[in-house]
Amino acid sequence: MSENVEAVRAGVVTRYGELARAAQAGKQVIDCGSQELTGGCFGAAGYDDTTGLPDGALRASLGCGNPVAVADLQPGETVLDLGSGGGIDVLLSARRVGPTGKVYGLDATPEMIELARANAVEAGATNVEFLHGHIEDIPLPDAGVDVVISNCVINLSADKPRVLAEAFRVLKPGGRLGVSDVIADDGLQSTERAEAERLVGCTAGTLTEAEYRALLAEAGFTAYTITRTHSATGGLHSAIVRASTAAAPSGVTIRPMRESDAAQVLAIYQAGLDGGNASFETTAPDWQAFDAAKLPLHRHVAVDTAAGQVVGWIAVSAVSSRCVYAGVVEHSVYVHHGHAGRGIGLALLNALIQSTETEGIWTIQSGIFPENTASLRLHEKAGFRVVGTRHRIGRHHGRWRDVVFIERRSAVAGL
Repeated sequence: MSENVEAVRAGVVTRYGELARAAQAGKQVIDCGSQELTGGCFGAAGYDDTTGLPDGALRASLGCGNPVAVADLQPGETVLDLGSGGGIDVLLSARRVGPTGKVYGLDATPEMIELARANAVEAGATNVEFLHGHIEDIPLPDAGVDVVISNCVINLSADKPRVLAEAFRVLKPGGRLGVSDVIADDGLQSTERAEAERLVGCTAGTLTEAEYRALLAEAGFTAYTITRTHSATGGLHSAIVRASTAAAPSGVTIRPMRESDAAQVLAIYQAGLDGGNASFETTAPDWQAFDAAKLPLHRHVAVDTAAGQVVGWIAVSAVSSRCVYAGVVEHSVYVHHGHAGRGIGLALLNALIQSTETEGIWTIQSGIFPENTASLRLHEKAGFRVVGTRHRIGRHHGRWRDVVFIERRSAVAGL
């Protein structure tokens, strides 16, 4: 952990400890100027209905929106609130998930934890638990949470990539992220941006929409949207960030491909080529060539969580450098032969469809040997159509082979 991150953490804990004590003393607390508070819809003003919530939770509300309203919480789900403060979003979430659900609130400030626990007791909420810790190091196991929410807290971290990576880690496959946060316009002068961040209370800086999207993709989220809700001040905006992880079969997680996966990825690749019906290629490339050919945002691996083993991968390449084809890619998908029949191939295809559509890619295409009937059926399930057959297009192991050309045209991207 860098000294800067530790210093920012210490400053946040000190500041919010003061605010928690003020709320406990019956004061209304804010962390920005009054104009920014109302204009940006900060604090309790961001909620439509706070009926029945303890006054202490309302007084300590320091958010910039209402993530609970957009998180689509369902009865029985497990929810984690990053930076839960006085507990307002935890209590609202607890109502939605009901007695069969569970809501965790995580906060680094002991005084806020104390305040939130008192508010939960007053509200009669028995399906909540408040944890003391940092949002960069979430004290929960992997893949145990259905939904992660947060209200104007990620901007307070000096290590935002780590926060989003941790959120991805604790989410189940198919899990959701619903965050209210403050974002900055592109092109702001550094001095203007810093002053606006100071006025709004974003002491560790804000992200632009493009920066936020890049970090979500890097963390492993395959679908994400950012919607501005209110203007705050000086080119800053409160916004809702929605994201989701790829759904996967039981015991499997889909995440971004890493360089450390190279040996396993290439071994699965070579095993597929050795089967004789995967590609005209006969030898998998080295990692340097593979890495150079594949687009970085759309390469995913399926990992068996029990063994920690890569059991499948999917990736795409650009079909042309011409701008007219910017939204067209060619994909490859391979599954370890020992894990066939688990639904891994379809999960990888669906993850690819999500990540490509999120980034505006409108067509995924590929060629498949007609003898590879399993692959043709798999792609049909994922919404691909057969365009036609190219007869005797190339020689493979001394004989001419036909190739069935397939594509999937997005119904949402490139319209």
